Amino acid sequence: MCNFNKQTEDTKALIHLFMTKAAENVGGTNFLLELMEAMKSKKPHALSEKNSQVASNHTIIKWNKVVFQDKVDLIRAILDNHRSSENPDFNILSEPNAKKRKNILNMVRTLTPLEFVVTPQSHLDGGGFNFKVFDAVSDDEVKLNPIFITMFFCSTEFTKKALKHKI
Repeated sequence: MCNFNKQTEDTKALIHLFMTKAAENVGGTNFLLELMEAMKSKKPHALSEKNSQVASNHTIIKWNKVVFQDKVDLIRAILDNHRSSENPDFNILSEPNAKKRKNILNMVRTLTPLEFVVTPQSHLDGGGFNFKVFDAVSDDEVKLNPIFITMFFCSTEFTKKALKHKI
């Protein structure tokens, strides 16, 4: 999932367009990358921050609900299971194991209302942007939002490739 070269052309274009607009809305590429570096430096993971926010010198990301470490570990396990997959738009409910599927469904119910809001520290740098955890949610199909994965689980090198991508 975090290998930019293995993404479909549509996914590459989506990530490129969104990250380009996101960078413009927070004051530039360096401010966006600085925020992502601040997020990567949080241990054990930025999503499990108690105050539901991470700030860099110029940008801040906030979300409306505490995410417990077990949910972060489950997302990591899902991504690890699909890391070698050639299909980046996988349905996370396609798990054949009933117990794991139930855990995934519980995670989906918990994280669906979660919304991330990224704003620059100075209102002169832009209006910011927001995104959710899941792209599509229905009874039999749930897909992780590639922007969520990019912001929280992929390297800044992945984002740099996405920003430089030519459509």
